[in-house]
Amino acid sequence: MELVLKNVKKKDFPLLKSLAKSLGFEIVKEEKPYNPEFVKEILEAEKSIKDGKGIKINLEDLWK
Repeated sequence: MELVLKNVKKKDFPLLKSLAKSLGFEIVKEEKPYNPEFVKEILEAEKSIKDGKGIKINLEDLWK
């Protein structure tokens, strides 16, 4: 059987880890990081907006 815990607070993780270890469970921590190129693109876009390089489109014109 497989059990997945999500949204575990960092302060609670050591307790859960020690409990699982005492019960003989295996802990597998899987992280699924974002694609680094995607993250870079998003961060660059946010920076360009802060620098005033964005384009403002009226809501009425959005679907034209």
